[in-house]
Amino acid sequence: MISVVVLSQDEAVNIERCLASVAWSDDVVVVDSGSTDGTQALATKAGARVIHRKWDHFAGQRNYALDHGGLRHRWVLHLDADEVVTPELRDEMLAIARADEGLPGYRVPSRLVMADGWLRYSGMYPTYQVRFGTREGLRFHMVGHGQREMLRPDQVGTLRGDLIHYNFSKGMPDWIARHERYARDEARAALLEGGKRRWSELFTAPDRVERRRAMKDLSQRLPLRPLARFIYVYFVRRGFLDGRAGLRYAGLMARYQSMIDRNVAELRRGREKS
Repeated sequence: MISVVVLSQDEAVNIERCLASVAWSDDVVVVDSGSTDGTQALATKAGARVIHRKWDHFAGQRNYALDHGGLRHRWVLHLDADEVVTPELRDEMLAIARADEGLPGYRVPSRLVMADGWLRYSGMYPTYQVRFGTREGLRFHMVGHGQREMLRPDQVGTLRGDLIHYNFSKGMPDWIARHERYARDEARAALLEGGKRRWSELFTAPDRVERRRAMKDLSQRLPLRPLARFIYVYFVRRGFLDGRAGLRYAGLMARYQSMIDRNVAELRRGREKS
């Protein structure tokens, strides 16, 4: 009833856990970007079909699977290899697929895990991404380092069941290296956005997802952004209730903001020189 698309690159530590959580699907496709750690063999052993595509970005990989993955079903779930589907989310999606009616796309909430603990507050739960929808209706485009759906807000529903995101499963050096790359993408997006958002959008956005996106864009204009991000995560979002992990994560978010700001400054200098 539901095809599952999983993106992977050197995900041997994660792929078996991810695929076990979607063993209920009879059509799982792993889009691999050149793994050298045995990810492909583990995916094949778990019963998934593996297709190969050189990495460009999240949106490109997901759209490629939709267009060229030979998916068997109309309804499609999109995952990263470090994510796990909960039984509640599975049941909710299967009910939609059985009825075969609904919206072309659905937001899915995500629980962020650090050191085997859920960052309920500092992880800003629930954060949403559109990850479930129809093969013909849902396509993606890149914004910053991540993908967004190419649908109007009224074409997107919200699911209650969670994904569990093991974002730190490959260790802190991997997390930092990934976020160095993400920071460059976010910096380019921040300059491209270039003040297009208005503060009034915080109050006129149609839902909390759009409000959060507006806040993210508008926050790039604030001074002392790393400190502001720490305060937001640790105090405003009550990250202190997550204990030591919450403090550590708030610090990482401040560090990530510093990476973005550094890249923005470098890009601006490059523009001025040219």
